[in-house]
Amino acid sequence: MIKNMGSADRIIRLLLAIVLTGLYAGGILTGIWGIVSLVLAGVFILTSLVSVCPLYLPFGIRTNRQRKHAN
Repeated sequence: MIKNMGSADRIIRLLLAIVLTGLYAGGILTGIWGIVSLVLAGVFILTSLVSVCPLYLPFGIRTNRQRKHAN
């Protein structure tokens, strides 16, 4: 799969995952919102590790630098 996430995007997602997990661990987010936050944190971590965001693909969004191909 073609990577479509840049470094800044990956770092922001990892930080959000840490914050969401912390909110759940601290008891601030509980119940259904706690579960949603953990699932979202997991998605953020997974997409950051593989550098691919499936939601970006249909829209052609790329937050990384595109390489120029010599023809």
